[in-house]
Amino acid sequence: MTGSYFRGDSEAVMAPTDEDKFVTVTYTYYEQLNGYEYLKHLDIGYFFYSGAYADDILKVLNPNEKTIIHIPSVNSRESTKDKIREVEHIIDALGAWEGVDDKTGFQLVRTAEGKLLRIADLVTDDPGKRDVVSSALKDPAQKNNRDHVDIIIALGMAKEGFDWIWCEHALTIGYRSSLTEIVQIIGRATRDAPGKTRARFSNLIAEPDATSEAVTEAVNDTLKAIAASLLMEQVLTPRFEFRPKNPNNEAAPGFDYGEGGYDLDKANIGFNEATGRIQIEVKGLAEPKSEEAKRICREDLNEVIATFVQDKRSLERGLFDSEMVPEELTVARMGKIIKDMYPERDEEDQEAIRQHAIAALNFVQGSKAALTGAAASTTDSVNTAFIQGVRRFAMSVKDLDIDLIDRINPFGEAYAILAKAMSEESLKQVAAVIAGKNTSLTPEDARDLARRALRFKQERGRLPSITAQDPWEKRMAEGVAFLARMKAEAIRV
Repeated sequence: MTGSYFRGDSEAVMAPTDEDKFVTVTYTYYEQLNGYEYLKHLDIGYFFYSGAYADDILKVLNPNEKTIIHIPSVNSRESTKDKIREVEHIIDALGAWEGVDDKTGFQLVRTAEGKLLRIADLVTDDPGKRDVVSSALKDPAQKNNRDHVDIIIALGMAKEGFDWIWCEHALTIGYRSSLTEIVQIIGRATRDAPGKTRARFSNLIAEPDATSEAVTEAVNDTLKAIAASLLMEQVLTPRFEFRPKNPNNEAAPGFDYGEGGYDLDKANIGFNEATGRIQIEVKGLAEPKSEEAKRICREDLNEVIATFVQDKRSLERGLFDSEMVPEELTVARMGKIIKDMYPERDEEDQEAIRQHAIAALNFVQGSKAALTGAAASTTDSVNTAFIQGVRRFAMSVKDLDIDLIDRINPFGEAYAILAKAMSEESLKQVAAVIAGKNTSLTPEDARDLARRALRFKQERGRLPSITAQDPWEKRMAEGVAFLARMKAEAIRV
């Protein structure tokens, strides 16, 4: 059993042949939140700062929310190398220090509004003080006392296994390279508690500094933070169940198809609140043939998407290459990732998995903007609002055709959010660093495009044209031409 979508093992615990003997059962965040009595929604966000993070922390930190703050590792780019002073800066930003509680060791801080905050400092180097604070946090008599503590400041503690049900905000400063660690930190805020209806995870990250020698590292951290945010958005949604649109389809029991019910003349979207599944009909969708491919489409799409969004080259191009044709990512790059992940599956199954994964990713990303409008205009639950967002996005993708879904840049919405979160100067700096890399066509890319061109010829009876108006057809033709030039140069040599 693993408690995370993103296992941190450097070596596999079990060989794939052993894992195949078991049935995979995935318990999603959606199912977890849907089963709670109070907590029903979790927000994921990343924010940027310049200078010292303590100067900007109140832009993200709400003193009225029960919060765990994880300050950066002393070895990280965001650290000032003086963790004790960092804690003091955070306390100074929150208000006036009024001493220490003798019994618990909590710092007492009065905010400008007059509220007395009880702050647990788990960063101190004094083991005696830290043990007193740690014991106070673990006091079973205070487990159900919401007013026992307001804010916890930690570095390496208060992650896995730390249980504070009242935590509403997990604020992490600096990028964490381990997705498993991020999930563990988020887990501190996803405990059900009376009156706690929403929780959030925030990642506060330093903006890349053009004058710094570590600007490339900063850009890489920014991209990793975006990837982590995309992944967490994906795992928080209900499960998608895609099926091809055809005349023989019928309404599935337990699914709500919205106003008017199931309609044979349109691509339907149904939601089963009991199981947390969204059923979506898509024209031209390939169906998996083998039982294993069906299982992958049903259970493992998040693993596929995790590999895709962490593919640095795909993320860079999707965010900053204005000349990039979306199909280069959704079809070619995702296709290669599927082939590498599931080499034992035949081409039909690989294509079916690719289509299902891209559809799931693009539906979540495309629904975010629509979700904002839906949530603002309804008094229904957050889950209902998400379904409305999916339906609104579906209406913008005419006829829900897989070819149209493939033409959507899956990182377009992430760029829009990044442009709002980061200063214009820093955004240009990130774009410049990425543009400075060589993103020309590689032989491997060309071979992938040539294989797609062959499939294009089988379907349409002709090869892709280099003068085609369709950018994807033109890109496939460029791949064929690139390989032809390689062969010609090899013959000349």
